[in-house]
Amino acid sequence: MSEAMENAMANNDMLLDELDDDDPLNATGVSRKSLVIFFLIDTSGSMKGTKMGELNTVMEELIPEIRRVGEADTDVKVAVLTFSSRVMWMYSEPIAIEDFEWTRLRADGVTSMGAAFKELSIRMSRNSFLNSPTLSFAPVIFLMTDGYPSDDYKAGLEALQKNTWYKYGLKTALGIGKEANDDMLAEFTGSRDTVVHAYSGGQLAHLIKIIAVTSSQIGSKSMTLADSDHELGMEDVYEAKQKMLGQQIQEIVKSEGFDNTIPFDTGW
Repeated sequence: MSEAMENAMANNDMLLDELDDDDPLNATGVSRKSLVIFFLIDTSGSMKGTKMGELNTVMEELIPEIRRVGEADTDVKVAVLTFSSRVMWMYSEPIAIEDFEWTRLRADGVTSMGAAFKELSIRMSRNSFLNSPTLSFAPVIFLMTDGYPSDDYKAGLEALQKNTWYKYGLKTALGIGKEANDDMLAEFTGSRDTVVHAYSGGQLAHLIKIIAVTSSQIGSKSMTLADSDHELGMEDVYEAKQKMLGQQIQEIVKSEGFDNTIPFDTGW
């Protein structure tokens, strides 16, 4: 992990430790809390070769790092949704981070992102993937893609936006290569600050780690916000976390020298 990334992680801890400890969903009385990290990964044909190879390698390296994220009273789980011509889950349910093993992905087909959004909305509920008996943090949702959707992504996104877990989840996106559309990705996350772009294989690996570790750390922290007149509610807590996530990601990206002066797709 780079020095800039480590410094940003330390800053996150200092900022969050200054806040009172409480559950963002305003529930009490349960000692353990659950956090599900959703990875939405484009496995269409354009991801073949170095892109998919780099992604598989960094995800194998990332899992041990995520195991160290979060507090002792937090159960962290991982769910991986891939989308190409078909939409598929890597496992039939979220897997505890201690038990999770990465299955290497292969690329083929078109980019059914709208279908992936609809599937995520269905599974992101108390009746499905978020059925933990303990308190639950809002999920972390990380989208990775190298191209524009081949289906109606807006219809899928509209369905997803009606989901309360999505509304309060920490959302980030990584555009891979010259065809990825950052404006579309910002529609998904709700902010340009939580969208980054990889222009080479080395950047792809580094940015995946930055985004996953930073968002998981912020997402797994309990916090409540208050001002001099009144305590702020769940929506304010979500906005504070999302803003903090965007700031930390952009600070790391800037300090590491990532910018669009690098030729598109260099190193693929």
